[in-house]
Parts: sequence; C-alpha cells; structure tokens
Amino acid sequence: MDFSIKLDPGTWQHYLAARYKGRMLLMNPLTNKASAFSMGERDDLDLHGLLPPVISSIDQQLQRNYRNFQSQPTDLDKYIFLASLQDRNEVLFYRMVYENLQEMMPIVYTPTVGEACQKFSLIYRKSRGLYIAHDQRHLMDKILSNFHCQTPSVIVVTDGERILGLGDQGAGGMGIAIGKLALYTLCGGISPYGTLPIMLDVGTDNQERIEDPLYLGLRQPRIRGDAYQEFIDQFVTAVQKRFPNVLLQWEDFLKANAIHQLDRFRDRLCTFNDDIQGTGAVILAAIYSGLRVTGGRMRDQRAVLLGGGASAKGIADLFVAALMEDGLTKTEARRRVWMVDTKGLITGARIRLEPFKATYARDLEELAGFQCADRSRVSLEEAIANVRPTILIGSSGATGRFTREVVELMASHSERPMVFPISNPTSRAECTAEQVIRWSNGRALVVTGSPFDPVDYQGKRYRIGQGNNAFIFPGVGLGVTFCRARRMTDGMFLDAAKALAGQVTREDLDECALVPDIRRIRDCSLAVALATVQRAMVEGLADNPPTESLETKLRAAMWTPEYLQIRYER
Repeated sequence: MDFSIKLDPGTWQHYLAARYKGRMLLMNPLTNKASAFSMGERDDLDLHGLLPPVISSIDQQLQRNYRNFQSQPTDLDKYIFLASLQDRNEVLFYRMVYENLQEMMPIVYTPTVGEACQKFSLIYRKSRGLYIAHDQRHLMDKILSNFHCQTPSVIVVTDGERILGLGDQGAGGMGIAIGKLALYTLCGGISPYGTLPIMLDVGTDNQERIEDPLYLGLRQPRIRGDAYQEFIDQFVTAVQKRFPNVLLQWEDFLKANAIHQLDRFRDRLCTFNDDIQGTGAVILAAIYSGLRVTGGRMRDQRAVLLGGGASAKGIADLFVAALMEDGLTKTEARRRVWMVDTKGLITGARIRLEPFKATYARDLEELAGFQCADRSRVSLEEAIANVRPTILIGSSGATGRFTREVVELMASHSERPMVFPISNPTSRAECTAEQVIRWSNGRALVVTGSPFDPVDYQGKRYRIGQGNNAFIFPGVGLGVTFCRARRMTDGMFLDAAKALAGQVTREDLDECALVPDIRRIRDCSLAVALATVQRAMVEGLADNPPTESLETKLRAAMWTPEYLQIRYER
C-alpha cells in the first residue's frame, strides 16, 4: 500500500491519505495513532468502539510508554519493547526515541542491537522489510513489488555475515538493517514511509544458528563464489528496474564482499558502504576536530591503524584524501598510513596481499632503521615506537589490544595524541575511554565506537565523543535523496567530514570531545546534507539541483515525528 502525504490547499496543513478504514488503520504502524485519533477521525474512519473513548495527546502516550520502557529489566527487553512500539505506531516510536536520544539510541542500535541480532529468531515478533533467500532468486522482482511503497528513498541491505564485531549471524542480520534505517529517520529526517530493510539470505556458516530449532533463516552453508555474485548481480538489477531512484546502502558484508560490491556497483547506481565510507568520514571529522586542539596541520599527521578490515580501508582512504587536499601527493599521503593486522605491520613481503592492504604495505627497506626484533613481523608496540604516530585508531575488534604500554607509548612522543578505540560493540573495544585518559595522564584525545560514560580524572570531567556513523550517513542520505544524486563519491564523504567537524563547538572541545553532543545530531545531519548536495552539484551529479534557499528547503524536507490528520480517500 502506497501512502501519500498531501497538502490541503484550504488550510495549508499536511495530512495522510489512507485508502482503507477501521481496524486496518490500527494494525498498520504507519497510520496507527491509537488513542490519539480525534473524534472527527473516528467518525470518518469507522474507528468508534475500536478504541477507548478518551482521546490522548501524544505527550500522554509518551508518558505511558516511557514508564513501560523504564520497567523493562534488561537492555534486550528494552529493545524488544521499542521494536514492538515501532511495529504498532511509527510516529510514537520515533518521537519517544528522539526525545530520549542519549538513553535510547544505544538500545535501538549499537551496542544492544548486537545481542538482538544474535537472538533475532527468538525475539522475532512481526515482519519488517523484505527477506530474499537464495532459493527465491527467481521471485526477486515479485518480492520487491510486495513492499508497501513503490518509491522507497533508502534501502539498507545486508547478508548478515559480519554483524558488528560478532561475525556471521545469518538471517539475524536483519536487525542491523532495521536499526540502521531507524537512525536515518531519527537523525537525518528521512521519512519512515519510504525506508526499506532487506535481508539477502544465502545461508550461514554459524553452526549455532543452523542447530537452533527456532532459527528463521536458510539452514545451509553460505553460498560462495560465482553463485553468490550472480545472486547479488540479480538483486542489483532488480532494484535498478523496480526502484531506479533509490539510495542503496551495503551493510555488514564480509570485508572482501563489502569492498568488491562497492567497487563493482558504485558507478552504476547511487550506492555506498557505511562500514567503509561512513566510518572513514566520522573518524576524519574527529581528526579535523583534534587538530583544533593540537594546533597541528593535516599534512603533518601520521596514523597507525590496528585492523585490516573494511573500516580500516575506509579510514585510510579518506585520511589520504584529506592529506592530499592539504598538499601532499598520493604517494606521500599513503606513506603517512601504517596498517597493523593480526600478523603485525603489513609489509610487501607477504604473499597474496589483498589489493587495499598492498596499497598501504611497507617495503622492508623502509624498516631498516626500525628498532624491532623481526622486521618481517613488527608488532603494534614496535610500530608505534618507531613511527611515532600522532594518531592511533583501532578497528580490529581485538578486545583490550590497546594496553597500558600502547597508550603510554603514544603519550611519550606526543603531547596530545589521538587514540581512537572504535571497535564495537563495547565488548570488542580495544580499550575503554577511561583507560586511555588515565594511562595518558589526561592528555590523549579519545573517540570511541560505542558510547562510554564521562570520565572524571584529576578534577576534570572528560565527555567521551562517540565516533558514531550516525553523524554521517543520515545526513548524506538526506542530501543525496533530496537532490536525487545519480552517484555517491569520495568527495561527498570528505565534505561531509568537514561539515561534521564544523559542528564541534568550543564547548565540546573544552570537554575534550571531538564529536558533537548526540542531542544535536539533527543539526549535524542538516549540515552534512547541505555539504553533500553542494558537492553533488559541483560534480554534476544532482538530478534535482535546488536553485535557491537550499538550507531552508533541506530543513523543510526533514520528517518530524508528529501525527498528521488522516483522511479516507478511495
């Protein structure tokens, strides 16, 4: 069922046109207002007797639901409660989460969504989005046509193989796609009427899932190789045919697949990978903010990255773009990145290096002056001691890998080192924010992947900035859907990073936070969207370029969780 938002020319009030009445309205979360339906709506929509007689305001509904939310005993129970509310009443769900963003965003998304994905089949209540199994590939177009909206704005698609730092969760990966789209709406104002989560089920290699009698996905090993790629190609072709103007986001694919699909399709449709480009942009924004504290120049920075996954590639590539913009050649810029994985510092001596690792691999000749036990296997500690980086970023999922020795090494050669343990969920962080601050005697600038409480140290309170991709992708999504951008480019994410850094206030920096307060995330998304549209226009990729008042029009395009009047229209 396609819903339409209309503007009443008589009153200049928006209303929602519905094509059915009665109980069906109450069963659809996009039209249900529950006890908030007015008396006139109850008359017009055949709702008398289906609701209690007292008409509630949205504030009264919020009080009732917030009290129920607080009564839930665990974070997972709170997640289930919010998911059930979203399944009943979209507007009320978004209003409640938005008004309690700091408290509820970690429930709706990371870190709690990780546990929800692991237990997805157990806590499943109501279908949301579309599931396309490999054995249904001949029904691809039919499945896409079953979505209620024939002009969706954003699709988030996953195959569930690399969920956060938790690995293969199979069909449970749908929880990530659902959560990601909730953030598009909460943070970027993308209307929920047109957001579409899709789970591509190609099986799972997680034996625990296969042996679970309640598991809702295909009980078979993952499809690999040519058969897998043919399935992905068929999916993209079907999306292009059915939804030619949609933004397609790849989410939580295995590293090799994530990089390959982005490279394969980025010049064919409007698409991006948030694990790669979104992560790169939010971390680059934090670096820009950190330079306002240290007084350094971008071209003088040196970064050691712990981790060799898709996020590391995204961070490295965008960092290089920023260095080049500040005057370095591509070769010089790439020499400022030192990448360490489970085998140590990545060097060209390794056999069969992945292409992106080969880009950042160091020649053994470069290491001639290194103080280390074995130049062919340089440890993280040895890399830091010899490179003397200004920035250390962890995207490894290696819990506790940033030891006291690592942090003290960073602080020994830099007055204000940047130390970013960004792996999530929290259980996978390379260290805690408090450890970074204490081990550096309060001098390190820290950004984390998961939320951490403020840290009190030597009479000063440090607000911990979360390098949450939600500061980037919702605004970028708003921008590209607003101007109907045909493609997404690295330049858009570079400008998005600058725009986000521009939202960091003097007060933020005084609290040692390199990213804005999450409560200002809609303003951040507006700034990111504005930068995205402007870059799309410069690059000639905007199909609907605004002629004037861009910021005003973007702000007006942001959906807000408010009840609309509902009218029945045949």
